[in-house]
Amino acid sequence: MENSPTTIGSKGLIKQHEFVRVIIQSLYSLGYRKSGSCLESESGVSYKSMNLELLESQTLEGDWDGCINTLCAIQELADETRASVLFLVFKQCLLEYLIGGDDSLALSVLRNQVPALRMGKENVHNLAYSIICLKEMELSKADDNVIHGQRKNLLTELETLLPPPAVLPERRLEHLVETAITAQIDSCDYHNSVERISLYEDHNCSRDQFPTETIQTLTEHENEVWFVQFSNNGEYLASSSSDCTAIIWKVLEDGRLSFKHMLRSHQTPVSFVAWSPDDTKLLTCGNVEVLKLWDVETGTCKHTFGDHGFVVSSCAWFPDSKRFVCGSSDPEKGICMWDCDGNEIKAWRGTRMPKVLDLAVTPDGENLISVMSDLEIRILNVRTNAEQVIPEEQPITSLSVSADSKFFIVNLNSQEIHLWDVAGKWKKPLKYIGHQQHKYVIRSCFGGLDSSFIASGSENSKVYIWNRRNSRPIEVLSGHLMTVNCVCWNPKRHQMLASASDDHTIRIWGPSRSKNIQC
Repeated sequence: MENSPTTIGSKGLIKQHEFVRVIIQSLYSLGYRKSGSCLESESGVSYKSMNLELLESQTLEGDWDGCINTLCAIQELADETRASVLFLVFKQCLLEYLIGGDDSLALSVLRNQVPALRMGKENVHNLAYSIICLKEMELSKADDNVIHGQRKNLLTELETLLPPPAVLPERRLEHLVETAITAQIDSCDYHNSVERISLYEDHNCSRDQFPTETIQTLTEHENEVWFVQFSNNGEYLASSSSDCTAIIWKVLEDGRLSFKHMLRSHQTPVSFVAWSPDDTKLLTCGNVEVLKLWDVETGTCKHTFGDHGFVVSSCAWFPDSKRFVCGSSDPEKGICMWDCDGNEIKAWRGTRMPKVLDLAVTPDGENLISVMSDLEIRILNVRTNAEQVIPEEQPITSLSVSADSKFFIVNLNSQEIHLWDVAGKWKKPLKYIGHQQHKYVIRSCFGGLDSSFIASGSENSKVYIWNRRNSRPIEVLSGHLMTVNCVCWNPKRHQMLASASDDHTIRIWGPSRSKNIQC
């Protein structure tokens, strides 16, 4: 049946004997040996190819001439692969000759047959060296069990090198099914659930489990809300406003948010907040003012950094929750690294240092990414001090890094969001369009399951959401009355999104089945 042209499936793309063969392999790998054997008998299809069964028999019996002839007869083998597998066979052959005390025969094989493989002098020398080592280790006393074990190991090595159809790749059916599921997930614009995907039907998420409706409106701020950020554990939300305050909100079990602390100490609008990775501390940046460190549990100010002439544009924590950096739009201040007690650990400043508009530390702590003088992104490897520069053609207003530390996005005043790789391998960014941004600072974010989505505010009072694979938005959320300055996706609750607006409110977005709650 191996040579049968019979195909199955509505499109005739699947060869029946190959399909049956991978099923048999799957049955054996799952431990259903009786079922596998029964299917082999009924179908006439063998899980192991004739060449593999012959090679297995010859190897276990030590028929090395037979092994060599079988391998040479497999037409699908590339010359390089054939040389590699023959080399392994010769190696085992030599070992057994040595174990049997037939040194002259081993030497003859080494001199006359191995060089014909054209594997290079180094491999031949390595093989010769193994002979010397065997002599020194007195492996000639090895028993039959040792030899049998070596032959089984050789078979395993050969199976990893031999191509289909001589050998099926391990767990082939599982791989094919996973590939099909992955393709369906990749084509699903709204995939945002950790639930296991069923094989019983094609996968396609509906927007019912996507944040598309306002489920709560927070109105505690008395002026424009400029920034929002969920804590890393998803249990809190921090917001900052031009009313000179920051607020910490508690995310309750039912998905509602409750007021926890009002942070009053700044004399000017609070433009930025940053959670420590352990979520016990919060930094707040005053506009052309000091930087303050707060205790999340008590809501008390623990330390004030800088003076009233200190211009802080943004700040970011390192993974240990003990150090952080802040950037200044004052070139003389540059970038400073502090500990929580106010000690300056390191600084990047000088006359040639451009002003810093925004910065971020990748969650793995490896890279410091900063936006310099509107048009330049600098990525500094903190460990090696290696630096790369990415130029942009339009003014950059904000920066956000993905949770896996591999990507970052920047908002541009040209009404585009650009996605770059941190490693610097991309020559061009992925671009996202549709929102409005001309003159204000608009902040976007990664979010959803596996950070598969990008969300952004907009000057037209709407929230835009893109699937990272597509340049145009899949959702446009209406509700705010003025510019949406910042959005943040809950890192643990993938169906929760927060947005901050000049209309003095914060909106919490969730699936459409949720009930609207006023607070």
